[in-house]
Amino acid sequence: MAAENGPTASEYIVHHLTHWQNHPMKGVVDFSVVNIDSILWSVLLAVLSSFFLWRAARAASSGVPGRFQAAVEILVEMVDTQAKGIIHNAQSRKMVAPLGLCVFIWIFLMNAMDLLPVDLLPTVWGWITGAAGQDSHHAYLRVVPTADLSTCFGLSVSVLLVCFAYNIKIKGVGGWLHELFTAPFGNHPILWPINFAMQMIEFAAKTVSHGMRLFGNMYAGELLFMLIALMGAAAAGSVSGVLLPVGHVIAGAIWAIFHVLIITIQAFIFMMLALVYIGQAHDTH
Repeated sequence: MAAENGPTASEYIVHHLTHWQNHPMKGVVDFSVVNIDSILWSVLLAVLSSFFLWRAARAASSGVPGRFQAAVEILVEMVDTQAKGIIHNAQSRKMVAPLGLCVFIWIFLMNAMDLLPVDLLPTVWGWITGAAGQDSHHAYLRVVPTADLSTCFGLSVSVLLVCFAYNIKIKGVGGWLHELFTAPFGNHPILWPINFAMQMIEFAAKTVSHGMRLFGNMYAGELLFMLIALMGAAAAGSVSGVLLPVGHVIAGAIWAIFHVLIITIQAFIFMMLALVYIGQAHDTH
């Protein structure tokens, strides 16, 4: 699967699934471990998505729109239509609809990093660290933030906090606390602990499933790209496998084309669930 002095298939995959992190003391439980690569790419893509929307707003005109403006208008109209069907409070939509648009574009860009060649950015990073006098062989860099569980949970927890904020804004602190202890089974004091436990389970289940759905799909896609890359590596060391490089290119192209649909759908689903959960915060029981 690899050259004589190169990594094995398992070593190759493990290397590409290892984050660039700060380095806590080994054998010590340390909750300060940070996946620096996930934060770096998330922030860079957030800035890029903000610049994308800023350029669209600045270039917007009342005349015949260009292709860029037309594409952004289609996205805005799509998100606004979905928000109107879910959130009936017009005042809330002024905040929630733009939030949904930003979430969709940001997650789409983070997902789209999976379409880059598996070894491209890690190899470049290896050159940079090698030039800086570090060991480039052990340069770790994962470039798909949504294939990191901590990123996906960070996004889903952020949506949860927005839901809490709208619960308080729409119902008031007292009204929301009353709902936590009286829904869904009723206002009898015996049922208060059960109602509260059910509400907490519902919030936890929504948050976990919201993040895990995005993470699972993107992690699987990233892993499959690595397996396809290993197919090409096997062909490179095999004289008899002359057709394997062709199969590697074809398989990679087919999966990349199919993966465009996956990264778009996953961004759309995450946005839609965020709108649904925020919309539920407007409902009273």
